[in-house]
Amino acid sequence: MAIKWINYDQLDASAKLASDTPADLTKVMTAERVGNYSVKMAAGMDYNYAAKNVDDTILKDLQKLSDEAGLIEKFEALYNGEVINTGEKRLVLHHLTRGQLGSKVECDGTDKRAFYVKQQERIAEFANKVHAGEIVNEKGEKFTTAVQIGIGGSDLGPRAMYLALENWAKVNGCFKMGAQFISNVDPDDAAGVLANIDVAHSIFILVSKSGTTLETLTNEAFVKDALKKAGLDPAKHMIAVTSETSPLAGNSDYLDAFFMDDYIGGRYSSTSAVGGAVLSLAFGPDIFARFLNGAAEEDKLATEKDVLKNPDLLDALIGVYERNVLGYGSTAVLPYSQAMSRFPAHLQQLDMESNGKSVNRFGEPVNYVTGPVIFGEPGTNGQHSFYQLLHQGTDIIPLQFIGFKESQQGVDVDIQGSTSQKKLCANVVAQIMAFAGGKADENKNKNFAGNRPSSIIVGEKLTPEALGALLAHFENKVMFQGFVWNLNSFDQEGVQLGKVLAKKVLAHETDGALKAYSDLFEI
Repeated sequence: MAIKWINYDQLDASAKLASDTPADLTKVMTAERVGNYSVKMAAGMDYNYAAKNVDDTILKDLQKLSDEAGLIEKFEALYNGEVINTGEKRLVLHHLTRGQLGSKVECDGTDKRAFYVKQQERIAEFANKVHAGEIVNEKGEKFTTAVQIGIGGSDLGPRAMYLALENWAKVNGCFKMGAQFISNVDPDDAAGVLANIDVAHSIFILVSKSGTTLETLTNEAFVKDALKKAGLDPAKHMIAVTSETSPLAGNSDYLDAFFMDDYIGGRYSSTSAVGGAVLSLAFGPDIFARFLNGAAEEDKLATEKDVLKNPDLLDALIGVYERNVLGYGSTAVLPYSQAMSRFPAHLQQLDMESNGKSVNRFGEPVNYVTGPVIFGEPGTNGQHSFYQLLHQGTDIIPLQFIGFKESQQGVDVDIQGSTSQKKLCANVVAQIMAFAGGKADENKNKNFAGNRPSSIIVGEKLTPEALGALLAHFENKVMFQGFVWNLNSFDQEGVQLGKVLAKKVLAHETDGALKAYSDLFEI
């Protein structure tokens, strides 16, 4: 069956969903519903959507929407190597970095799965040699810190993944070396990192697919200057993650180069060499492999046509219902895990850069809203920050909670009859019901209307497998939503105009208001 790319508002199921009556959470929340409205995820996790404004009728219509839009068929086309990124005329292959879902994908005369596996093997060999002291600094001493230099997807995802596993690795005996990240072209970023590391024992990972990213090359120059001032040869302290055709490949300025390609978008690159180099150096290749296994396991679930057995697809479809039928413009991602402190920032880029589009994949304007605003903060910190607006503000903002039964480090204290972890879990449970059920009060300042929707992903513990599954879940969710909205979720033209104008400012090719703003900074 040929795939049909159709706008959301041209699908019959979209009109049916618009006529359905949303479930009133102040009336439907029962123990039976909480038990039934749940889907198994990879790594022993569950996606629970009982506190969403859906019922069995709406769920059936979401299934019709998925079938009519051919979402699973489009996913199959993607992982079997069709050109899904129409804007740049490219394949979309990040799923291949962690497993083979369909037939062999050959492009540019290369088996792409074999190519990604080879890079993982090369990174593993390099990391093992660093850990064993076979690859050392110019004084013959072991490296103790890895520093990633990159921006956007070369920073946000890998940084979030590193922070999520750092303390877990320490207590499980697989912490090899600390990692730091330099991303912002603001010189205070690089200077701050360099001031807090032992430069002589640091290995720097320069990440740029093209080898021409302005911010990254600027920070590379900053780091090389610091190494030279310390009497060190930068070529003995740097590796590159880039494409095989970039100026960084085969360059004697680097100890080695590991490759990605144009079929891996930056925001989807954590399971490629972009995340593989820093995570393998920090925790060892075996831990990175476990992370990939969790993602691969979740990807397999995403191939299921039944939305009630496919957590990624169901999450996506409920999000479309909230955005296009209920009219909710934002989504808050709220991990009740301090280790996931930067995960919402990664999802901001993943979601908003992918589906922040107002034209469809053919360049035609759409007549419906698309990607929501994504923001978030770990609980319980967020409760003392922006939850006031979430509970009683004029906008209803859907919530995506993430929680774990056990802490990562196993260190806890019993106070007033319960541990810190139990208090954390009690808070997330209480928030779900407070948002859903509300509380009537004659004092309107203390009245909670309720009927504010949320979902929660629950796991035993944040492990490498669980982290990989979570990453894949949200990547697949964003992909499916892009398919529903008939968008190209794999280009990012919206980031280009500012880059072009910045180059004009630096070249003093400005006039009018652009020059006036430049003059404010005496550029």
